[in-house]
Amino acid sequence: MCIALAPCAAGEGDSHPQKIEPLFTDTTNLPWVILRAVHRAARLDGVSTRARAVLAALARTVDAAKPFGEIYARRTLLSERAMQSERTFYRSLADLDSAGLIDRAPQRRYVEAGLFGRAYLYLTQKAAVLLGLIEEPTVQSMSTDLAQASSTKVKRFEPPHANVADGANTKDLSPITFQKRQPGQVPQDLQRLRSLGFLDFLIFKLMREAREAGKRLSDVVEVCWQHLRHAKRPINYLRALLTSPTDFGHQMRAKAAALAEAQAVEAARLEAEATVKALDGRSFVDVLRQTRYTVTDHGTTLTVRSIDGVTRQAAAQWSQGFIRALRGGQISEEKLSNITAVATSGDHRHLNTEGRLATSPRALTVSAAEHLTKLRALCRRA
Repeated sequence: MCIALAPCAAGEGDSHPQKIEPLFTDTTNLPWVILRAVHRAARLDGVSTRARAVLAALARTVDAAKPFGEIYARRTLLSERAMQSERTFYRSLADLDSAGLIDRAPQRRYVEAGLFGRAYLYLTQKAAVLLGLIEEPTVQSMSTDLAQASSTKVKRFEPPHANVADGANTKDLSPITFQKRQPGQVPQDLQRLRSLGFLDFLIFKLMREAREAGKRLSDVVEVCWQHLRHAKRPINYLRALLTSPTDFGHQMRAKAAALAEAQAVEAARLEAEATVKALDGRSFVDVLRQTRYTVTDHGTTLTVRSIDGVTRQAAAQWSQGFIRALRGGQISEEKLSNITAVATSGDHRHLNTEGRLATSPRALTVSAAEHLTKLRALCRRA
């Protein structure tokens, strides 16, 4: 809607009329209550002209359903509606405050963030009555209305009501719904990509591309890290890996399983060595009592002596098999008292085995059978 036509320049007459652009705030359809409040504010006595203009702008902006609530408007919007400069606008606010028509709350401050918040304007009860937004209170209800007005200021502000004037120009106080999510911290296993020239935003983008390709960027980097760190163009090489049909998840699981198996074997070896070290100087025999095992040299040597007197030493990595046989009951600790001293000294040639053999029946061994066969042959020749 056009407001008026500007006067013609001197000597031009009506041949070149100039049209004034309408104000942006003049395109709003206001309810009757707001129009009556603006009309009363423009004809209010006892205040200056500039104060009446600002009061009319506040009347156009306040929520008719909540006249004592916060006025959701910026100073640029209010100064535009009052047709005043910013300095004149602040002088008008001071006049209205001194007249008791508005209440200016102190500016909020967020101490932890070191930022200043918003400073809202509130209409007083006197202004709401003069503008016709509320009925004039009686003497009995005046105290109750004042208490409600003060409690409204303390309460946490709510979004503007649907009846607020010029709601499209009201600033959204909750931008979380449309605000772009800021990236978080790069995962620990992907931070090594920074040494190859990958920026954090590129790493997050590659994570999205890997997810769209049905892969995990962590699996791809872990499987191909040795080749990736020596590549001339690691970014292109990594993107080519993401588009390949290779199942890096399966390779990652196989690699993790092999690593877990190797760790389990190493843990079993260390446990067996520690157990064998605790058995240093002790002797063991098998279930048939034909072989004796002696642990010496702080658990690093296993001496094996058979019943026929042959002494041998076990080969390397014997500790795990020895512990399995001991726990499985295939060998047991020898209880004779004279064995410990001989085993500690390392002399296994002159062991007194008569007491040990007397406790169990003697069995014919292969070497003894061969020896008896030779003796019979000699007897026949004689």
